[in-house]
Amino acid sequence: MHSLKDKVIFITGASRGIGREIALRAACDGAKIVVAAKTAEPHPSLQGTIYSVAKEIEEQGGSALPIVLDVRDENQVELAVKQAIEKFGKLDALVNNASAIHLGSTLDIPMKRFDLISTVNARATFMCSKYCIPHLKQAENPHILNLSPPLNMQAKWFANHLAYTMSKYGMSMCTLGMAEEFKQDGIAVNSLWPKTLIATAAVANNFPEQFYQASRKPTIMADAAHVILTSNSKETTGHFFVDEELLRENGVKDFDHYALNPGAKLLNDIFL
Repeated sequence: MHSLKDKVIFITGASRGIGREIALRAACDGAKIVVAAKTAEPHPSLQGTIYSVAKEIEEQGGSALPIVLDVRDENQVELAVKQAIEKFGKLDALVNNASAIHLGSTLDIPMKRFDLISTVNARATFMCSKYCIPHLKQAENPHILNLSPPLNMQAKWFANHLAYTMSKYGMSMCTLGMAEEFKQDGIAVNSLWPKTLIATAAVANNFPEQFYQASRKPTIMADAAHVILTSNSKETTGHFFVDEELLRENGVKDFDHYALNPGAKLLNDIFL
């Protein structure tokens, strides 16, 4: 099975960046996408709203349900999943893509930011999964995909931005734990992380311009996500995939077209 035709995929943070690209890649197959994100009105410095992405999905041949969702709000999450089931009748996959970043050190990060990244990253991944799993149990090839890094307990990954690492590793621990917890139900739970920086608003706003220019386009993550979401859920679970490695294993040899500036030296992601 290499197509997501008629699969219902719930994607958080789908109004821009990687979430949007994963949605558009699935839409090319004729998937049905729940575009769950906070952005309903155009933002002055950030591209995309749930409605603009829903329109793009339909132009690609998919179906879309745009839902305004703050992933920190339990009532909103519960309602969004309910709306998805009412509209499409089932749920085949959840992509926990919504994420918040703050690279401050322990002394620099305001607790308000700590709370934001903890709730948007670790807690929301746990909560969205919790509310989707009862429906995923009914699916034929159910997947949860978390956009989080491979777990590595070396101190160097924690030292410079402890709060952020804790929040992203919280997502990865959901992968580790839920893959085992729901193995009997045939639900695959995997993580995907980029080998290089990806040209998203998060990178544009948190790193110098030259870092952004040394990034790859989000399409590489979408192509890798597609490989995972079309794999057999009973055989592919509990993995921490890296986009380039996964695509190489699946026969991709040329990665130049993914680069924002082909030929430029690429920068590795901060967790690799």
